[in-house]
Amino acid sequence: MRIALFVARRLGRLVLTVMVIATVVFFVLRVIPGDPAANIAGLDTADADLAAMRVRLGVDRPLAIQYLDWLFDSLRFDFGTSYFSGQPAMEMILQRFPLTLTIAGLGFVFSLVVAIPLGVASAVRKWSAVDYLGMVYSQLGMAIPGFWLGIMLLIAFAVRLPWFPLFGADSARHLVLPAVALGVGQSALLTRYVRQSVLDELDKDYITTARAMGLPSRSILYRHALRNALLPIITIAGIQLGAMLGGAIIIEQVFSIPGLGRVLLSAIRQRDFAVVQAGVVVVAVSYSIVNFIADLLYAVANPRMRVA
Repeated sequence: MRIALFVARRLGRLVLTVMVIATVVFFVLRVIPGDPAANIAGLDTADADLAAMRVRLGVDRPLAIQYLDWLFDSLRFDFGTSYFSGQPAMEMILQRFPLTLTIAGLGFVFSLVVAIPLGVASAVRKWSAVDYLGMVYSQLGMAIPGFWLGIMLLIAFAVRLPWFPLFGADSARHLVLPAVALGVGQSALLTRYVRQSVLDELDKDYITTARAMGLPSRSILYRHALRNALLPIITIAGIQLGAMLGGAIIIEQVFSIPGLGRVLLSAIRQRDFAVVQAGVVVVAVSYSIVNFIADLLYAVANPRMRVA
């Protein structure tokens, strides 16, 4: 019963978050840029043509009516059609989203593979050469912008040393450098969290007791300290994976990858509101689902969370 209530609360929060984000985007796109018809058709367009454009876009009605219509259509997963291509907006987004999700997933795996071993080694060998190496990597990784790192990786490993393709996404080799460029910054941040979390656990009384009982150091580290230290890391990792979806959109531009970023940026330039709204909703839903899964994993690992 407690698990069901926990899941229901988290699902309710997920739905509310998505609705708030979608609503904010709806009003921002219609209020801040000004007249959508004039933005698309141009200021020199005749008044009759502007009026016809407003009718076509559905912005000739009061804003509240536009919102209610959009809300009801969205509940039926109908986000309208692109003003330029004529394709359903959600169809355009879903065609490109799997590639963006793949890059974000690969970057996330890279960050875990680097951050957890390096963070644990830094904590176990505090103030050693390994620890200093981890802290230097963490500082540099957080300071270097992902797009700049992507350009440097292209120059080094696609131009100077042609080990990887320069642009595109035709094979798995095309995704290696984008995943690294995306994952370095997140792995640097995660390394610091892992190090500090492990250090906090190693200073607790139960670790001192385990050492006094003569338990092997490896058993104390992996069966006790690391297991408990990874509990808060689950939440941090979930947030990072969600953030990587947004970062992947930028990285795609560096590597000329035809993912969600290209569609969204093109739609923003063209004021194609239907496509922008559909894209933002998909990203918001994905981010919320990732955090929902992270909450569930944390609750499974920490039963006290389900009671709270």
